[in-house]
This record gives sequence, C-alpha cells and structure tokens, in this order.
Amino acid sequence: MKFSEQWLRELVNPALDNAALAELLTMAGLEVEENEPAAPAFDQVVVAQVLEVRKHENAEKLNVCKVDAGLGGEPLQIVCGAPNVAVGVKVPCALVGASLPGDFKIKEAKLRGVESFGMLCSARELGVSEESDGLLLLPQDAPVGMSFRDYYQLDDRLYTLKLTPNRADCLSLTGIAREVAALTGSNMKPVVVAPVAPAIDAVRNVKLAAGSACPRYAGRLVRGVNAGAATPDWMKRRLERSGIRSISALVDITNYVLLELGQPMHAFDAAKLQGDIVARMAQAGEQLELLNGKQLTLEADMLVIADASGPVALAGIMGGMPTSVQIGETQDVFLESAFFAPEVIAGKARRLGFSSDSSHRFERGVDFGNCRQALERATALVLEICGGQAGPVTEALAELPQRPAVSLRVARVARVLGVTLSADEISGMLQKLGLAVVRDGETLTVTPPSYRFDIVIEEDLIEEVARLYGYDNVPTRPPLSGQAMLPQDGKRRPALAVKLALAARDYQEIVSYAFVEAQWEADFAANATPVKLMNPIASQMSVMRSTLIGGLVNTLVGNLNRKHERVRLFELARVFHGVAAEQQPEKLAGLAYGPRQREQWGAKAVRIDFFDVKADVEALLAPRQARFERAEHPAFHPGRCARIVLDGKAVGVIGELHPKWVQGYDLPAAPVLFELDAAVLLERYLIRSQPVSKFQPVRRDLAFVVDESVQYQQILDALTAAKQPFVTTIEGFDVYRGAGVPDGKKSLAFKVILQDTQKTLSDADIDSAVSQLVATLQQHVQAQLRS
Repeated sequence: MKFSEQWLRELVNPALDNAALAELLTMAGLEVEENEPAAPAFDQVVVAQVLEVRKHENAEKLNVCKVDAGLGGEPLQIVCGAPNVAVGVKVPCALVGASLPGDFKIKEAKLRGVESFGMLCSARELGVSEESDGLLLLPQDAPVGMSFRDYYQLDDRLYTLKLTPNRADCLSLTGIAREVAALTGSNMKPVVVAPVAPAIDAVRNVKLAAGSACPRYAGRLVRGVNAGAATPDWMKRRLERSGIRSISALVDITNYVLLELGQPMHAFDAAKLQGDIVARMAQAGEQLELLNGKQLTLEADMLVIADASGPVALAGIMGGMPTSVQIGETQDVFLESAFFAPEVIAGKARRLGFSSDSSHRFERGVDFGNCRQALERATALVLEICGGQAGPVTEALAELPQRPAVSLRVARVARVLGVTLSADEISGMLQKLGLAVVRDGETLTVTPPSYRFDIVIEEDLIEEVARLYGYDNVPTRPPLSGQAMLPQDGKRRPALAVKLALAARDYQEIVSYAFVEAQWEADFAANATPVKLMNPIASQMSVMRSTLIGGLVNTLVGNLNRKHERVRLFELARVFHGVAAEQQPEKLAGLAYGPRQREQWGAKAVRIDFFDVKADVEALLAPRQARFERAEHPAFHPGRCARIVLDGKAVGVIGELHPKWVQGYDLPAAPVLFELDAAVLLERYLIRSQPVSKFQPVRRDLAFVVDESVQYQQILDALTAAKQPFVTTIEGFDVYRGAGVPDGKKSLAFKVILQDTQKTLSDADIDSAVSQLVATLQQHVQAQLRS
C-alpha cells in the first residue's frame, strides 16, 4: 500500500515528523517498507507563463520564447525545443543558477547564436514522472512566480506499507488514518460523503443469483457524462504517488475511491449493457475478454457479473473489455459498488496468472458496510468532473457476514502482556479503533465493525491492546521458572554427541531441504516412485527424499563452484519412504572430498579414499565392531561400495560416488560417502570392564596364500570364529602379490596377539592356538601358510 504523507495528513495530522510517523506505523504492525521523497531535490524552479514564441533563425526545431517568471522587469528570453510550447501556456521554468536532478546546473548559454536565460522543464527533467511528451503544462490558474515545488507539493513523502494479509482494513487512506488517530489521540477528519439526490429516474435492476458469494450489490446510472473530461491535477498527483497511472477521468475516479475508502469499484458503459445486472456463478466454458486483453474460458467456481448477453466482468477481479468506458464514445455509465465473499475471490487471480488492486482487497475482505458510501462518493466526483445526471441507487441484499461478539477478560490481558491495565483503559483503547465495547465487571464484550475481518478470538483483541499500548512500553522482565535436572536415558546418547564426534573429525554439518528433485531420487536411490508433493513450492522440489545423498552432492557442487577444494559434510535428518511415521526414519550421511589433510608443508597432498571414510564410520560405531561387506548401490561405484553390518544387521552403506554421477554432476573427482541408520548411532553401548593382564603378550605374524576371490573379511571372520582362548587381537597388516606367490593367488599377512590374565603363556599354548588358527583357514578357505 503506497500513499502520500500529505494526503494522509489531510485526514489526520498528528504532531509527529515524517520519521516518527513511520516508526509509529511500523511499531503498530503496519510496517513501513519504504519512505521516500515524492521528487528528487531541485531548486529555483518557478511557475512561468510563455508570452511570445518565434522560430529560431538557425535551428528548425528550436523556438525562442519570451517568458514571464514573476521576477518583474523584462521577460526572460529562453530557447526551447519542446514541441508543445505555445503562447499562453504555464510551465515550470528553471532560472539561471538552478540545480536540477542529476546535478544539472542551469547557466546562461548561447544556443545556435541566441542567448538563453533559463530552461522550460518537462516532468521527466524534474523527476516527477517517468514519462514525458514535452513540457509539463500547468493549469491556467497556476500563480506565476510561485515556487514549483510548493505549487506541485513536491516536499511530500511517499510511504509504502508492507501489510499482513489480516489487515485489509488498512488498504485505504481512511483505514490508515483511523489507525493513526487511535495511536496518537489526534482528531480524524473523515471524508464527508453526502448522498447525491437523483436528478433522473433511470435505473438498471440488479439481482443476486449467488447470494452467498455476493451478498451486497449496489449500482447507479449516470447519464450524459463527458468521458473525455480531464482528470484534475490534484487527483492525478495522488494516484501517481500511490503507484496508479492516470487513464481517464471515469477510471481515475473509481481508482481514487479505492484508495480513499478501500472500496473497489467499476464503471460500465451503460449503453453496452443489455437487460438486468446479475451476480452469478459462471457457467463452465463461457468466454470473457478482460480489460488487460486476456481472453478467459470461465470455470464453474468463478463469480461473474452478467447481463442478458452473458458475463461482463469477473467479479472482484477485473471488468470486461466489451463493456468498458471509452473516451469520446461513452455517454452513460453504470457505477458498481459491491461486496464479494473473500473465500470466493481468493486464489482466482493467481490461477489466472495476474493480480489486480481489486482482487488484492476482496480476497482479504472489504468493508461490506461501506458499499453505499463509496458509491455516493464516486457519484459526486463523476458529477463534479465529468458532469451528467445521476439516477437513484439500485441495491440488492442477501445475508451479510456476521460479526459475532468476542469476550475479553481483563485478567487475561495482564497474563499475556505482563502489563496491568484497567477495564476502562482497555475499553477506551478498543473504542478508538471503532470497536463496540460493552463492559460487564472485569469482562468486556467487543463487537468488531464491518471492516475488521481479523477479530475472531480473545487473542486478537489482546493484540489490539498491545499495539495501542505500545510494544516498546511493555516492560522486559527475565523469565522466572523452577529448574530441575531432567532424567537422561542411559541407554541412548544425544544426537549432539554424534554431531560433535563428526565435527571433531573435521566434518561440517549441513541442513538441506527434505523436498528434492525427482531426478535425485532416480539417480541416488533408483527410486521410481518417491513420495510426491501435492503442492510443491518449486518444480525442482517436487518429491520427498528417501536418501540424504542428493543434498550432500548438491552442497558439494556449490562449494566447488566457490573454489573450496577440501570438503567434509554431514547431515542428520529424516528420509521418507512413505507417509506413515514408521516409514520416515532418521539417517546420518556424510561426504568427504579432496585432500586427506589441509594444505601444509609437512606432508604431501594425498586424495581421500574409501578407507579414510571407513575409519570415520568405525570411530562413530566404536567400541562396537562393524563388518564391511561388498555390496552394490545405485549411487556408488560398483567395485568400491560396501554394506555396513552390525550384529548381523545391515545398518548402512559406504562407497565412492558412481563414475556416471561424477560426470553427470560435473565433479572433478569422486567423493566418498556413507549413510547410516541414526537409531544405531544413538544407542549407547555399555562398556564392560575386564582386568588388565600383568603378563607379557606374545605376537605371531601369519601369512596365508589364498585365491584372489577370497576376501579379507572372510579370513578375519574365520579366525575370529575359531575362538582361541588366548587370542586377544587379530589384525591384517599386509597384502602381497608377486614373486613366490602363484598367479591367481595373493598373500594376506595377519598380526596375532596372544595373552592370558592368569599366567605367562608357554610355547605349547602358543603353538596350539596358532595351529588351530591355521587349520581353521585351511578348512574354510583352503589357505596355505606361507613360509
């Protein structure tokens, strides 16, 4: 909502300067988004009259003018090239020494040999309009010599309010003035609207065929109007400073009433209407051309204004082109002022791909008690500016919206706001806003007026009290509450502990949208049937994720685009396999890319690999030992992917990104990723103590020759399954292929630690345990001990 400060001050003029008034509105919930001057700074520009015009001797497109600038003495000689300069016109004149917008200085000059002592100005040169067809022509009653800034009221400021959808009552100057008067206690001078007495008996009947959608419709015929009459400058200025372009006097009048009173209106060319006016629902397939040139095929849920020929306007949104008023053609007009139910208008303009000032107001709620007053105001302006004779008002009524009373407890106000106010104080505040208040002890019964659609419950009234009391006046008190130690589940560890563990390993947390591209689901999860959103906020966010991998890869791409060469990311969040709660588990996923260590001189740059990230996963799961089994996953490299198994159950996956996706997402190299069930990580593993042996451990290194197809994990599982009592640790430390090892074979070396807590192990104990281990491998994987 954009408007002129001077216009507002004609309705209410508090003792506040521009900045203080803007602050007052903002703190009252009517946020001032912009506060700008009506025109840029300039000086020494006056109203002048052209006395004489003759052609320049040396330039065909220039004229030499004699101008009266109200300075006394001889008229000024000014060379002008504007096509509309003429004897007798009054225009802005920049005197010698004037400073115009853009730091343009006016000096004495010679133009093609003729001296010029000033400049006649256009609206664009003075910064009062973006359009210019020559000089800015002023009315003949403009006083010569008067400062143009004063005459055009350019020392004005323009406010732009960012209103919340519930405050439709402030989409007019009257509504804003009502708020300012209530906030400051200033007297409001409302627009005086006197009923226009009918001069003719001509009427056009109106009917309501959809009374719930249009419960009130008023109209009036005005005959013999001059559609080509000029819009007064004062009205043009107010419209332009409110962001509305002047079109014609009749259209400008309806727009002016819209801004002044908040009532959208429409003017039909009465000669183009046939029969009675009917407010009804559209019939599917009906056609209507709107004023913006858009040809519509109407749907059954759209409300229209129709005559005997069919729809003539899309109710509450825009009028139709065939019945629009035209300069030089229209002589009789039918003025419309109606109330349309917000739920019927809401969403229709958006569906059609455009918006209008009318739809913006009607879908939020227009004052249904103001229709008649707005019609009288528009009629008076039409008669004043365009002439003509008005007929009587024709009005049709159905059941108007109810305004049920709302109870407000004084004690509840004190409890919510923390401020003690008496019932009389609260009643006075609400009455300033035009609310009807009846007191019953410490309870107030408040009936909202027809223009307040947002007051429904007690909290709405408490908000009004807070606004009028002033948010800055509400004291700030520290919260007081009892403190107690909360119980913690000893079998679970907090999610923060898992996050801190990853942060300690140089990972950074991200938070990404649960809404993702359908292509991500196909690429990284081979999911052809993801959970789809019925109303996605964007086309690339149309499905719910079933894996966190897409968000990590997308974040990696963003970091690489910003020249980050080393990236470590993780996310702990839900994924969605369905709509049921049990189909929405939490997952922890991580990604590592780039050098293993930060750039330094102490070590060569080595790229991160599968085993680095495997170590991170093992650290997260410690002290539990996970198994890593060869697996396949749509997101990962077929030969560099493993399933993470814990206690015989698959709990996650780890691997290097598939080369196809490395190329598809334009990555210089493949990152390594993992994804784990969060539930497993949040389980707290209870550590059991055991005695530390006082006796020396014994180490034996065993190397086995096995087939290439035998995996390290198979050997480790077999050795562990042997359950030798003195064996405490078995770890692989070498893989060898080459001389001494047959083709198709490999040598795997293991470190075996033996120790007892009760005695020093004898050679016989050690040899027996080692022999059992060797025999176990010979039996399970046909391993041969390498000498």
